[in-house]
Amino acid sequence: MAKQIQRFDWALFFLRLGLGLVFTFITGWAKVVGGTAMWEKLGSSMHYIGVTWKPQFWGCMAMLAEFGGGICLLLGILVRPAAVLLLFTMFIATLASVHNGKTFSGLGEIIVIFGGLLCLLLLGSGKLGLRYFIKR
Repeated sequence: MAKQIQRFDWALFFLRLGLGLVFTFITGWAKVVGGTAMWEKLGSSMHYIGVTWKPQFWGCMAMLAEFGGGICLLLGILVRPAAVLLLFTMFIATLASVHNGKTFSGLGEIIVIFGGLLCLLLLGSGKLGLRYFIKR
């Protein structure tokens, strides 16, 4: 018996679509074209958790997490691993934002993104993702 696509699957699809577009074309692409100078600046934020080794490497990893993770969200493949990487990236971004003076009210966007990524981590891609069609 074929499984029907439910409203739940549409909700996950639109959540993936929204977050995927943001991470791929807004934040991720800016980091792709920003190049090594931007990656070094991004990666230096790892010092908030005590990592000072190779900031350019960590910035490149943040770029790959956002751009590649965004593509995964859009396609509906590797959604849970992408969500983990994006949650870690957003955690570091939150630490940097708080350290640079953002208040709780200024973290609204980050909190919403955290919530969406946690939902995707717990629930996966749903039936409207490429993973579902490959698995069939």
